Amino acid sequence: MPHFVEVILPLSLAKTFTYRISEAEFKYIQPGMRLAVPFGKNKLYTALAIELHQSEPHLYEAKEIHQILDEEPIVNEIQIAHWQWIASYYMCAIGDVYRTAMPSALLLESETVILRKDGTFDASVFSDDEYLVYEAIQRATSIRVSEVMSILNKKNVFPILHQLIAKNVLTLQEEVSEIYKPKLVRYVRLHPEFQNPDNLAELLDILKSAQKQKELVLAYFQLFATERRPITVKQLLEASGATPAIVKALIDKEIFEEYHLQHDRVNFDGKLEERELVLSAAQQSAFDDINVSFDSKEVTLLHGVTASGKTEIYIKLIEQHLASGKQILYLLPEIALTTQLVERLTAYFGNKVAVFHSKYSNNERVEVWRQVLANSEKAQIVIGARSAMFLPFSDLGLVIVDEEHEQTFKQQDPAPRYHARDAAIVLANAHQAKALLGSATPSIETYYNAVSGKYGLVEITERYGKVLMPDIELVDLKDKYFRKKMSGHFSDTLLEYMQEALSLGEQVILFQNRRGYSPVVECMTCGHVPQCRQCDVSLTYHKHKGQLRCHYCGYSIANPVQCHNCSSKELTTKGFGTEQIQQELMELLPKYKIGRMDQDTTKGKFGFEKILDSFAGREIDVLVGTQMLAKGLDFANVSLVGIMNADNMLYHPDFRAFERSYQMMTQVAGRSGRSEKRGKVVIQTYNPNHNTIQQVTNNDYLGMYKEQLYERQIYKYPPYFRLIRITLRHRDYEKVKDGAMWLYQVLSQNLSLPVLGPEEPAIARIRNEYIRTIMIKIPQNQPLQGTKKTIRKILDSFEVIAQFRPIKSSVNVDFY
Repeated sequence: MPHFVEVILPLSLAKTFTYRISEAEFKYIQPGMRLAVPFGKNKLYTALAIELHQSEPHLYEAKEIHQILDEEPIVNEIQIAHWQWIASYYMCAIGDVYRTAMPSALLLESETVILRKDGTFDASVFSDDEYLVYEAIQRATSIRVSEVMSILNKKNVFPILHQLIAKNVLTLQEEVSEIYKPKLVRYVRLHPEFQNPDNLAELLDILKSAQKQKELVLAYFQLFATERRPITVKQLLEASGATPAIVKALIDKEIFEEYHLQHDRVNFDGKLEERELVLSAAQQSAFDDINVSFDSKEVTLLHGVTASGKTEIYIKLIEQHLASGKQILYLLPEIALTTQLVERLTAYFGNKVAVFHSKYSNNERVEVWRQVLANSEKAQIVIGARSAMFLPFSDLGLVIVDEEHEQTFKQQDPAPRYHARDAAIVLANAHQAKALLGSATPSIETYYNAVSGKYGLVEITERYGKVLMPDIELVDLKDKYFRKKMSGHFSDTLLEYMQEALSLGEQVILFQNRRGYSPVVECMTCGHVPQCRQCDVSLTYHKHKGQLRCHYCGYSIANPVQCHNCSSKELTTKGFGTEQIQQELMELLPKYKIGRMDQDTTKGKFGFEKILDSFAGREIDVLVGTQMLAKGLDFANVSLVGIMNADNMLYHPDFRAFERSYQMMTQVAGRSGRSEKRGKVVIQTYNPNHNTIQQVTNNDYLGMYKEQLYERQIYKYPPYFRLIRITLRHRDYEKVKDGAMWLYQVLSQNLSLPVLGPEEPAIARIRNEYIRTIMIKIPQNQPLQGTKKTIRKILDSFEVIAQFRPIKSSVNVDFY
């Protein structure tokens, strides 16, 4: 009787495929092992075995596998079931989920491009085959897997390549080379000879004729006595008022020794702090309530105001679940947050913390994958962005989703377009683990689930240490411009508060949710605005790079000196972004250091750390940034937050615009006054009486929730209805228009539901492809699965029609 294995291929294919195997392989292969399999004419892919059986496929003749790549399964059954749920719920191909879930170093295929790494390697450690590959890549900077097959004259090359990647000889093309090196801090200490108190008299005798050097050494003793920890050169110079030349002279005389310390960000050998974490009364009450809630509910929402100390409660819960030997998954919306959180968690849990997100290299991600698979102590607590949810947990006890309202938890492109919060709840359920969602501004859907009793609800209404909520002041921009009290984009009120805070040595955060210098460059003579050639958007001006850039496709041109339409030199910019705010501040406050945190300044693996380290180390006085700043960052020295233009966010053509604006402003405001002193928030707006802005000022989450809920019910939006959006794209305007109309009519005829469209979105062309969208609204009481099956059948029919076949279609379930 023939034997077969069912596999998932890392391609956008909805079905699994059957391959023929021998009886010995049938007995050896287990679900979750990777196999190298041929697919198409001459390509090899890394497939995942999910089932062994003896049923021959009817539609095609099963090919034989090439090779078994693993000795043990590297994916477990709970993962496979979870991936299948994601594929089913979010209406995407199982191959898309597999490709997203696995680190790319574990998914080699014949078309993968391999690059050589810099450095010299000892050839004696290579096997014969490894040496041949190593030699080939020395001659060419990059080779494909298919070329390696011809060099070695064999098809089973994946294990050899895995070995070379593990030895750091090769890397994959997807990786971006890292230019930022972790910061080395320069320290000084006394030469061992003078560390003995008996030799102090001799030391002072040596320095009797060098008064300034003697003063510096005495300042060192004073500092060391109070600080009782290593002294940085910077600290010593600040305390003594000396110059670097004096420090150098003492090092040359071998009185001081200099050394450098570096914080290694991947291997968290944090020194475990031998101290008990003591919760405040409000935190302890919330902690107890969460445990009570977990007795009857699988999911609990922790709704605590900003700076209420939610992280300490998470730490206590982690401690409790660690004691029972369980694994913990801690999801964050932004990679930037992992830096601060890792430091806080390693202080309590030492080297039990692992980090997993897209800025880590392939090798680092594979290492964490294997640690989680082995249930290693080094990866008992996993912190990460949404992709960390795909790791091979075998004994998950607790899932924490921090800042659960954040839209970055929803993957937009490519498929699978999953929501990490919802998928993590399903994952926790599969492991019979508990899920805790935390936020100061929960999403309306989550709060609705909590109020209606589906989730547990625990609330904290006071800040940690009884610190007052920040004082929020509204500035009417219409009035300020009318009275000529504006300096650039800064009102006199905001500038006064900034100068006051900076003169006291405090730090300031300024929020403007738009990067670049200016979103529009306009000709004053004919009104022409430079547009992207491939998208229906204006080009954003980036002054630092001297170019106009499209934020959708990356198309850029040099900044024009005259109008492309009428050759006039009268060009002006409209609107403003973070770059312009930074520029204005450098002129208004020349004495202070102005930093910027947006997508342009945080590229690379350590991009976030670099800026956050500088801000935490008080090297930056004012930090200007986009929504990255709105995510749970904790800086004790920030006393003032300015929101440059609150109206930007309010008027988006989106049913979530008011909810998002409330969340964004409240979160940004929450960065202020997180220690003893009450913080100040200045919101600049043209519309100070707008309901949402008033709700932010009064910290009235419930008011915002009730108002939005009322509107959502009337207009058939979540949480009362589920939304599915179908997007069609094609380069031919007429073709996509006709296709969208056909699809809309068939959906309307077959579904007794509201079907809206076909609609041109606000940006109706991206990368030369015209776009049409159709929205389907499904009431909560209607079975979802049956509706999705009908939609899938109609989409399959659409793809079969010859004239519509070239149109790309994508489905976004619960889109954000």
